[in-house]
Amino acid sequence: MKPNTQLEIIIEPYDQNIQKLALKLRAFIINLVPEANELIWDNYNAVALAYSKSKKLKDAFCHIALYAEYVNFGFNRGSELTKSSVVLHGKGKLIRHIKVKDFDDFPQKEIKKMIWEAVVNSERLNPKLLEINDDPQSIVMSISEKKIRPNIQD
Repeated sequence: MKPNTQLEIIIEPYDQNIQKLALKLRAFIINLVPEANELIWDNYNAVALAYSKSKKLKDAFCHIALYAEYVNFGFNRGSELTKSSVVLHGKGKLIRHIKVKDFDDFPQKEIKKMIWEAVVNSERLNPKLLEINDDPQSIVMSISEKKIRPNIQD
């Protein structure tokens, strides 16, 4: 799936290394679950990309969030995943993540297993997600007017 034409513009304020890292993580997810939609939020404090077999955030199985110094790779229902050698962080009820600063340090093998578990969990919660999505899309869901970005001065 090609990224939404606005994605490059949305992530442009971030350092080149953060942009490249985010795009590598994006490719990792899309190659693993090619039928997933990409839901993009250009939020106040970060850019977030959620991956869902529907067009709804509540069905998302994982996400990427760009920050100035790192990218979070997270699971929307991470607290429900089987424990693994990858330690997920987060204090909320469901969302868990790892900080990624370099793709070479990203635990691909373990994360693949976790993504598949997260996909199965999302399908269990919404059986309609078992239907094949023949037309995955990259969709900008919202763009906040006011933003905190690393290279933007107010």
